[in-house]
Amino acid sequence: MTDVLVVLCTCPDSAVAAKLGGGLVENGFAACVNILPEIRSIYRWRGELHNDGEVLMVAKTTRQAYPDLEAWLQKHHPYDVPEILAVSALEGSGSYLEWVKNQCQKIQ
Repeated sequence: MTDVLVVLCTCPDSAVAAKLGGGLVENGFAACVNILPEIRSIYRWRGELHNDGEVLMVAKTTRQAYPDLEAWLQKHHPYDVPEILAVSALEGSGSYLEWVKNQCQKIQ
């Protein structure tokens, strides 16, 4: 197992995802954020069934940076309860994993 995490976070549209993704990288909470357009989310919210178009952010970060990443997303995300899921990267290219670790340092 590595110290690298892959974080999934849905957003209402690509403009919001770009703003949030840029903030994560700019602040050193994520090394990279990919934005996948045109996903469909089906879920219940406050007793109603929803079927909404969204975009998905995929952020690469470290276990050490994750608490700051999550707190920043909670503060800046427009959803009341944003989807923020972290998955451990069990394996990966050594040079890429090292790059992620080097990028995920708080910007002073």
